[in-house]
Amino acid sequence: MPGDDDFELWLGRIGAKDRSVGQTLARARRAGGVASARGRRFTGAAIGRGAGVGRVLGASQRMTGLRARRVIVKARIVKLGGKGMAAAAHLRYLQRDGTTREGERGALYGADVDRVDGKAFLARGQGDRHQFRFIVAPEDGAEYDDLKPLVRRLMSQAEKDLGTRLDWVAVDHFNTGHPHSHVMLRGVDERGKDLVIARDYLTQGLRSRAEELVSLDLGPRTEREIMAAQDREIGQERFTGIDRRLLREADGDRQLMVTTSDPREHALRIGRLRSLERLGLAIEGKAGQWRLDPELEPTLRRMGERGDIIRTLNRDLREAGIARPPQDHALFDSHDPSARPIIGRLVATGLSDEHRDRRYMIIDGIDGRSHYADIGEDQSIHAKGAILRLSPRPADIRTVDRTVAAIANQHDGKYSVDIHLRHDPAMSESGTQAHVRRLEAMRRSIGRPERLADGTWQVGPDHLADALAHEQRQGLKAPVIIESLSHKPLEQLPAHDGETWLDRQLTAATPAPLQRGFGAEVRGAMQQRRQWLVEQQLVEGEEGVTRYRRDMLQLLQRRELDRVIAGIEQDTGLAHRRSHADAPIEGVYRRAVQVGDKRYALIEHAREFSLVPWRPVLERAVGKSVLGIMRGEGISWTIGTRARGLGIS
Repeated sequence: MPGDDDFELWLGRIGAKDRSVGQTLARARRAGGVASARGRRFTGAAIGRGAGVGRVLGASQRMTGLRARRVIVKARIVKLGGKGMAAAAHLRYLQRDGTTREGERGALYGADVDRVDGKAFLARGQGDRHQFRFIVAPEDGAEYDDLKPLVRRLMSQAEKDLGTRLDWVAVDHFNTGHPHSHVMLRGVDERGKDLVIARDYLTQGLRSRAEELVSLDLGPRTEREIMAAQDREIGQERFTGIDRRLLREADGDRQLMVTTSDPREHALRIGRLRSLERLGLAIEGKAGQWRLDPELEPTLRRMGERGDIIRTLNRDLREAGIARPPQDHALFDSHDPSARPIIGRLVATGLSDEHRDRRYMIIDGIDGRSHYADIGEDQSIHAKGAILRLSPRPADIRTVDRTVAAIANQHDGKYSVDIHLRHDPAMSESGTQAHVRRLEAMRRSIGRPERLADGTWQVGPDHLADALAHEQRQGLKAPVIIESLSHKPLEQLPAHDGETWLDRQLTAATPAPLQRGFGAEVRGAMQQRRQWLVEQQLVEGEEGVTRYRRDMLQLLQRRELDRVIAGIEQDTGLAHRRSHADAPIEGVYRRAVQVGDKRYALIEHAREFSLVPWRPVLERAVGKSVLGIMRGEGISWTIGTRARGLGIS
């Protein structure tokens, strides 16, 4: 099974009614019953569970007609690995505040209970190879007071279709215009074996089952509902079902004549063509002949996405109480070659694609504009009000890539720590670990280079091209570099007794340009901060010229660090031990400590502790022994005291 297959399930072609529909649906229902009654098992090697049901239901779905209730189902298979931190983060986000009708925190539920412990669900799936994730979105979801009964009946039917009990949790979201449910399903069957579900069932069967249930609950769509939905499509600035029918009727040159004999369909198509004409996507020729733009579908899809972005931007700014005119709204496109970094306060963050865990940020910039930024799968956490710098992630070949390529070129395409040390005796063993980590990251990302059984790497002649491909792939997953300039909101900075972003702005040779909006607020805060620094005797002013003490930033840093150290000593009873260059840092990593805008790692040894620069990799070593050597401004870490473990430079 693929590690991460995506299926985005949309409506198929809607056909006319057929007298065989009832018979086909009956066969589908019997197919589900047979799997349950006989306990039929699929190995999953070639097909997977639910293959027959999925095919039959897929055929019946094409004949259900306009009156059937419609449901969008999105399915994804996610490969699980490590400690399941990504799955835990996904589950936490699904339960975030503001997703219920009352604006409360979303609650997980299961087959029999309305409250489920998410940690227990994740613990049960700790050893699972993969996980299924579904979004179930009835077109008429707003008609339901509660989606739980629908989801439970759907998953119960899925158990019959697949011939096994399923272990799942779900949460309902009502915070968008389309109520929907998220379902997380463990990738094991009732016997603990890998659960392999046939593609036909994932792409067609589950949706058909959901549509059956919604049609039973709400009845078939009325003529008025059908006409209202069709009329809404005429003026929409997104790709619609009418557009799909127009493209189907057009010839190879995208030309068509509206010749349908159905008066209603004729009116819909002409109305839509007039709307496309206003958008510059269709041109009327002679005798009612129309030519569609060659880029009609991708253009309309981009317009639809942009419309969603504008609505999200307006909603988040409104909820934050920030008023910015529409002309000051901007989309931060990190893939645009002309894109420049933006600085501003974090207004909101959320999921732009709840299914694929792609996220966005709303940044109120110092340039006076409010920016929507797609940050991809970035999992970093920043508080609202934090001041951030967002920069496009460059897709460049790194120095380590060139080093590996050069060494492999001289050693028959091989690279290893031993080969590197023989090639460059001045290099330390810990220093080579950065190269090994880079190769391992590339192997996981693009499948190259190959790691041999003895730990040696087989590096191909196109290694630099592979490195660039890896960088480009990473750029799609996380297109933005996020740098925290201040974890505290602006209003707390003018009187903060420690170094702040305002101080760095005041003393910078070329400070960031401040314009209107948030930029004007920063300008006012800098004036207040300057006055506070004068009161602290850190600034001298003569004849209108401001002079800052050369050691001002270091002094402010030391003040706050001493204050934090004193607090830790009082809370823990441990004594502080300063770290020195080239001296080992040995002990147990306890936690990260925030000191101003910098993070430190608290390392405990005997009855003493040290604060040293923090690295994200240390979070995997909480409660474990670590050994580090300070080298310049960095630290070379080894997880596991006095042992040859994983070197972290």
